[in-house]
Amino acid sequence: MTSSLLVPHAQSEAEIAALRKNLRSARIAAREALPEHDRRRLTARIESHLDALLARLAPTRLAFCWPWRGEVDLVPWMNRWLAADPARQAALPVVLTPARPMGFLRWHPGAPMAKDHHGIPIPGGDERIEPELLLVPLNAFDAAGYRLGYGGGYFDRTLAAVDPKPKTVGVAFELARADTTWPQAHDQPMDWIVTETGSRQTDTRDTRAATRENRMRG
Repeated sequence: MTSSLLVPHAQSEAEIAALRKNLRSARIAAREALPEHDRRRLTARIESHLDALLARLAPTRLAFCWPWRGEVDLVPWMNRWLAADPARQAALPVVLTPARPMGFLRWHPGAPMAKDHHGIPIPGGDERIEPELLLVPLNAFDAAGYRLGYGGGYFDRTLAAVDPKPKTVGVAFELARADTTWPQAHDQPMDWIVTETGSRQTDTRDTRAATRENRMRG
C-alpha cells in the first residue's frame, strides 16, 4: 500500500516535529500578511461555501473559534446564522482543565465575554452545550483532512474523547494548504474542508488507514 501521507522511514520524530513547526510558522505568517481587502474578499467566498454546506448538513448547534492571529473571522457569519433560526445555538470551545478535553460554552451576540490565558475572548457564562458540528480553524491542512493547530492538541484530545463525535469542518484560507502535515497517530482528520475555493469532504477511512500504516512502518 502506498499513500501520500506516509512519512519517509528515515525521518526521526525530532525531524518531523521540526517540519511541522516550520510549516505552522510559515502559514501563520502568510495568513497574517494578507492585505485587508484580500481578507474580506476571501472571507466572503468562504462564508458562501459555508452557507451551502450547512444547508446540506442542517445542524442546529454549532461550535466555532474566536479568530486569532489572522484566522478566518466567522463572528459576523455566525451572527447571521443564528439570526436566521431561533432554534439554533452556538458555542465557543474553552479549556476548562489543562490537558483535558475542552468544554463548549454557549455564545450569542451581545453575550458577556471573558478572556482565556491566551487573551482570546470566551463566554463569560457557564451554560454548556454539546455541538453537532465544529468549525475548526486550520493553520495548515493537507488533502486528507489533517491539520496543524498551535501544538497544544486541544481539538485532537477533545475529538478523541467525545461521544457522539460531532462533525468537523476545517475552515481556512487556501494559502494554508500543504502537500502533507506529517500526521501523527493522535491527529484527528476533519470531515470537511472549506476554503475560498469551495468545500470538500475528506475520506477519513483512507486517511486513518494510512496513519495506522505510518505507525507500523515507524
